[in-house]
Amino acid sequence: MRRVPTVLAAAATTLLLAATPAVAHGGKPDPRPPTVTDVADGLVSPLSLAAGRHGTTYVTQNFAGLLTAVSRHGTPTVLYGSEGGAEVGGVSFRDRTITFTETLFADDEDDSTATVKTLRLDRHGDPRGTPRVLADVRSYEERHNPDGKVWYGLRKTDRSCIAQVPSTPVPALYKGIVDAHPYATTTSHRGTTYVADAGANDILSVSERGRIRTVAVLPAQPAVITAEAAASVGWPDCVVGETYWFEPVPTDVEIGPHGKLYVTTLPGGPEDESLGARGSVYTVDPWHGKVKRISTGFAGATNLAVTDKGTVYVAEMFGDRISEARRHGPRTLVEVPVPGGVEWTGKGLIATTNVLPGEGVPPDGHLVKISLPTKGHGHGR
Repeated sequence: MRRVPTVLAAAATTLLLAATPAVAHGGKPDPRPPTVTDVADGLVSPLSLAAGRHGTTYVTQNFAGLLTAVSRHGTPTVLYGSEGGAEVGGVSFRDRTITFTETLFADDEDDSTATVKTLRLDRHGDPRGTPRVLADVRSYEERHNPDGKVWYGLRKTDRSCIAQVPSTPVPALYKGIVDAHPYATTTSHRGTTYVADAGANDILSVSERGRIRTVAVLPAQPAVITAEAAASVGWPDCVVGETYWFEPVPTDVEIGPHGKLYVTTLPGGPEDESLGARGSVYTVDPWHGKVKRISTGFAGATNLAVTDKGTVYVAEMFGDRISEARRHGPRTLVEVPVPGGVEWTGKGLIATTNVLPGEGVPPDGHLVKISLPTKGHGHGR
């Protein structure tokens, strides 16, 4: 399902660029609160970013189909523009190579495409030629559909009740469909690229030669149906109190200490108060595919950053904050409006904010730098 753009667009609100000091839940203000500094503005849906060399940041303007380099002084330069309305996203950087995703959602499914591309840079940071396709993720999904045997929906509900549920807007019970939306990438020092696919609900690995392998399918996300939620979609009373298993929708993947992968999920149902904040952070063993949830309770976990010491920061798009992932839930680091991406630079964090325009408000996404207190935070790679 083409969930992520639809969900994000529906979540747009009136945006104000502001930041306030972090306060821990139930705790005291940090005596040395993070500081947020504006680097660039005027960006269109900057949903992902990557730290480059010499202070350069690579930002995707997803819905505009642009890959952009922003200098340390805030000057943007377009490196690549897609054709035909394709979305550009999922950017990462390593060894003078920018890796990003390009997805085209066509009315005719046969015309839809989803690829991972790379763009080599010279020593001055200028593109060497044009991007090349590293992997055809859509083709892989059509051949393998890794979550095709996973049941989503009312797994344990009586069939007589399921029969009363209308087929729209949400199916009562179904298996994973063919759907590709590569949403985030990261590349290891050995050249393997990992992809979080928000449509296929999986994490993929891609070799330097473009060979794709399924690392793990993320677990379905359970939520108990409330009377209010049932009424909002026209479902019968018999579903109230039942558990609905939503799709996991992985939104980012990063490599942490000892090569372990860290993944955020935006569960494929509402993130508002109707079912609660259900975004999560998982670790994934890239060699054996073991998946473990390490934190939950995020309101729209759309991106994460991991330090060398294993500290995890999460952009909560619908919570208007960047948080630290803790075992018992998120701890607010700093409040910012509608964050999209967050990245560890080795000295602090960079993030994108105001990533969605409000009604009647023109796009004005921002790239910001977040300076952290030295004590208690990891040091960069």
